[in-house]
Amino acid sequence: MRIVGLMSGTSADAIDAVVVDLEGRSVGIDFKILYGTTFEFERSLQQRIHDAADISKSRIDEVCRLNRELGISFGNAVMDVLSEAGIAPESVALVGCSGQTIWHDVDATGEVNATLQIATSTEITQRTGITTISDLRTADVAVGGHGAPLTAYVDWLLLRHATKWRAIQNIGGMGNVTYLPPLTESHADPIAFDTGPGNALIDGIVQLLSDGKMAYDKDGEMAAAGQMAPSWLEELMVEDTYVHRAPPKTTGRELYGPYKVQQLIQAGRGRSLADNSIVATVTAFTAQTIAHSYQSFLPKQVDEVIIGGGGSRNPVLMQLLGSLLAPATVLTHEDIGMDSDLKEALVMAVLAYETWHMRPGNLPALTGAREQVVLGHITPGKNYIDLIRKTWCQQ
Repeated sequence: MRIVGLMSGTSADAIDAVVVDLEGRSVGIDFKILYGTTFEFERSLQQRIHDAADISKSRIDEVCRLNRELGISFGNAVMDVLSEAGIAPESVALVGCSGQTIWHDVDATGEVNATLQIATSTEITQRTGITTISDLRTADVAVGGHGAPLTAYVDWLLLRHATKWRAIQNIGGMGNVTYLPPLTESHADPIAFDTGPGNALIDGIVQLLSDGKMAYDKDGEMAAAGQMAPSWLEELMVEDTYVHRAPPKTTGRELYGPYKVQQLIQAGRGRSLADNSIVATVTAFTAQTIAHSYQSFLPKQVDEVIIGGGGSRNPVLMQLLGSLLAPATVLTHEDIGMDSDLKEALVMAVLAYETWHMRPGNLPALTGAREQVVLGHITPGKNYIDLIRKTWCQQ
């Protein structure tokens, strides 16, 4: 089955799109990526998304408009990636798209009250004619789960090693980890949770300190030019309540967003730190939250840590993690033959595939849900009836 997977993370800087062929079922799924690319958002659209996710700036009319506009953007991304790949839309069975996270409502006890992802799927189907599976988090939340990390179930399906204990660490806007026992440990449970901030704090601080001229700390240059402040780092780790909360747990820009960014800049300047040193300390804080999560909540020392997301492109962050996570071997997704930039879009495709075949896309051990459930909403495209016949009537 040919599927287009789409993903825009909490950084809201681009849509990652991948065309993938899938076959088999659950643990036996085989995949082949035919083509993948990234479509960057205009900075003005990125800012509108960030404002919609900022409780002090968000407006219901703007969220409503963004819901439709992002649906159009995702639909256009489908047609564009297929055009670039030279693949006919008629050959594609499904589009998998969770949408753009605007708010992930976690109460003081760590329970998820609600989660909101926008990008109306009807706009995708109207522009593509392809049946679309969207809103992939809410079914898990409905049975008591966190609805995240969505990548964890696919990590469980695709990335377990025969003998090694692995941690699959994504560093996007937020950081999340999937702890994977080896295939030889059939009775050991996986674990997944958000470790805390990924790139969100670093990116936000760099944007403000550069007056919007820089979107992120390219190649970790600002962090490398600064001096980390050990006493401030220690204080940040002690004061951060999320870092010390036991999983299952998830977080987002509601905690590590604009308000936190402003706090950190004010605190750094209150310590007379140069801009580069503020970035260096917050980069070290991000690394420390990941390392602390492993030391506190993973039941066994892992053999390998496989890092993906934009954070894997930051050499300062990667060097810190290499030191903090020793003796584990720290690798990137590219080291195991997977494109880090396309990983989460691939996840959307796999989850859509599982949903269409009426198979659960979650594991209670990963999200804290009471039971396994089929994820997502199905929006029929022009191929819907034919797809039903091909999938179900020929079995």
